[in-house]
Amino acid sequence: MDHPTVNALNWFEIPVRDLNRAGAFYETLLATTLRRETIGASQLAVFRSDGHGVGGCLMAGDAAQAPSTSGTLVYLNAGPSLDAVLARVEAAGGRISTPTVRLPGDMGCFAHITDTEGNRVGLHALT
Repeated sequence: MDHPTVNALNWFEIPVRDLNRAGAFYETLLATTLRRETIGASQLAVFRSDGHGVGGCLMAGDAAQAPSTSGTLVYLNAGPSLDAVLARVEAAGGRISTPTVRLPGDMGCFAHITDTEGNRVGLHALT
């Protein structure tokens, strides 16, 4: 019997105080657009996904408690070039907290940033 692909992670939420500021930061950082949604009392800015992989959002509202500086660390896809994404961090209002770390073999590289809301977020790319 075939089983569907199962990912250990299927959704993430990054808590934010100011959705417009945080949305602009991530849109600039990742050179993309986020889709705005409202769910109950919460406002969301949803990251693009192909519908088959992991999805996630920025979340402001009653459920959001920003910033997240310790505990679980979310890594966003910074492909195709981590260096290109890191070059946009400070101009977008964030800071690099852990510079590029090269992983062994073909695992790529990562860095940590602090976003405009004070959240610690990881970035990962294969190059």
